[in-house]
Amino acid sequence: MHRMKSLFLFFLLLISTLISAQSESKRILRFDVVEIERNDIPYDSKELFDFKFINATGQTVTITNVQTSCGCTAAEKPKNPIKKKKSGTISVSYDTKRVGEFVKTITVTSDKAPPVVLTIKGNVLPQNQ
Repeated sequence: MHRMKSLFLFFLLLISTLISAQSESKRILRFDVVEIERNDIPYDSKELFDFKFINATGQTVTITNVQTSCGCTAAEKPKNPIKKKKSGTISVSYDTKRVGEFVKTITVTSDKAPPVVLTIKGNVLPQNQ
């Protein structure tokens, strides 16, 4: 009985690993990172958060929308479709006249992939530091 349980658990683990690997390989837009954190950002800094990605499919993908979680964050999407195996960048800016810690999300929508949620985190220093 113990051996059957062990065998069952082994096959269950094997199946879940295969499913996970398969879903990972189906990602259409592969981002280098989906979260960027920066501490000690100078007040009124113009620094961008750049999320680089590659189109991992055999077809062209168009980024149709980038939606930020609030008006203090703006995101710029590629103007042209991303050809197969080519890369692109989602550039995000945060209003650094807002002092203190922040966490904001950006939802990236395309014509071929499920939405991807990107996150920026940071801390804006007061003006005199």
